[in-house]
Amino acid sequence: MDTEIKLKGDKIIEQIPSVKDKALRINLNENIYGTFAEIGAGQETVRHFFRSGGSSGTIAKAMSAYDKDFSDAVYGIEEDGRYVTESRLKKMLSHEVNLIEKRLSREKHPNKMFFSYANTVATIDFAKQFKGHGWVGISYQIEPDEDYNEIILHIRFKETDVRLQQETLGILGVNLIYGAYYKYNDPKRLLRYLYDHLDKDQLEIDTINFSGPRFADVDNRLMSLQLVKNGMTDAVMFNPDGINILPAAILYKKNILAFRGSFRPVTKVNMDMYEKSLKMFLNENKVSPENTLVIFEITLSNLRSDGEIDERDFMDRAELLCSLGQTVMISNFQEYYKVVEYFANYTKARMGLAMGVNNLIDIFDEKYYRHLSGGILEAFGKLFYRDMKVFLYPMIGENGEIITSENLKVHPRMKELYKFFKFNGKVVDIDDYDPSILEVFSREVLNMINNGKPGWETMLPPGIAEIIKEHRLFGFDPTKVLKEINS
Repeated sequence: MDTEIKLKGDKIIEQIPSVKDKALRINLNENIYGTFAEIGAGQETVRHFFRSGGSSGTIAKAMSAYDKDFSDAVYGIEEDGRYVTESRLKKMLSHEVNLIEKRLSREKHPNKMFFSYANTVATIDFAKQFKGHGWVGISYQIEPDEDYNEIILHIRFKETDVRLQQETLGILGVNLIYGAYYKYNDPKRLLRYLYDHLDKDQLEIDTINFSGPRFADVDNRLMSLQLVKNGMTDAVMFNPDGINILPAAILYKKNILAFRGSFRPVTKVNMDMYEKSLKMFLNENKVSPENTLVIFEITLSNLRSDGEIDERDFMDRAELLCSLGQTVMISNFQEYYKVVEYFANYTKARMGLAMGVNNLIDIFDEKYYRHLSGGILEAFGKLFYRDMKVFLYPMIGENGEIITSENLKVHPRMKELYKFFKFNGKVVDIDDYDPSILEVFSREVLNMINNGKPGWETMLPPGIAEIIKEHRLFGFDPTKVLKEINS
């Protein structure tokens, strides 16, 4: 009898099932039964299930509605006339689930757990200008009499060969179906397992949403954070309802005004900066409320405490920003120029960054750009090369003076460079600020909340203190406050 040899110093390695093993395990489960509908990159996912054996008990139907007219006849016409959209994917999943429920009797198949897997994808074009992207999803049951769960994600291809992209898509599809059935109890791990047998150089996942009875407790904002934390994408966005949204769709051709901060918690200063800079931005030429998007950005480096990302702390910030009706972006960009570069992928319209004086002084610090071959000039070329302005919020200096763009101090070597951008109107002051709140700082508010010191409520926008107290955000503890008052 063979026994596995273990040597001193051996490390435990997690065994990842092969793509064939994953497909075979699904196939051999007599209760998992469903349909595959794949548009745009061949029938790459279902191919793995056909090849692994035992597929007749799993695959009810496999189809590719390649012809646009035929696809429209099956799934309906999209209002925007596009085919690689979330709306199209949802229609595909819904249509196929309804068909399987209609065509197969529950009385005859009482134990069947139905599923519908679908994707709608555009692979790289002949000119190799657009690498391609797609929507992939599964609607499925864990119990025969249970409502359907749904996992929907958006991908961007990084490879520059159609055949390689097709193979990548096929592996991703198998990983998704396998994870949906065998890893649904741990969505964070399910997310990581989507990259089994794949590399991050092959594929980017920039949006994912979980829904259904098995994911009732999943907060998709937290799943957004995992995508950035795991290096699956550089930035993710979610709307005030906490739903992950596709950056490309929401940023496309928009004028963008962005705020970077820790928002820990969001203060009156943050909201004053937002309101006053937005007013100035909307007065710019060709900028109107209808084609303008405001984004509150939190960089991953702002979420780290002791080197680790504090997820609870992140959710506290997200909850407050969403309650104020804001769109939030989580990114791994440390430098401002990378944020602007990212936005420039999706829009050529006007762009604005609102920030405090201390942030602008940091931007003019050379140490942040030593990794660039062109140093600070390369960074500034990317930051200011387009129609971009910095809206500058003042701060109080050490001697009680108001510091603005006129009297701020940058490093002597950077002085002439700063004057160049200032002279050319790239840095403008927010004049209409509220002087009574200039001494409000997030870190001091947080310190007061943590230590039960009274008075912090007045430093926050209306309604925010109540949310912090009700949900006990940022370590708020009412017993500390009582002790403070009693003492």
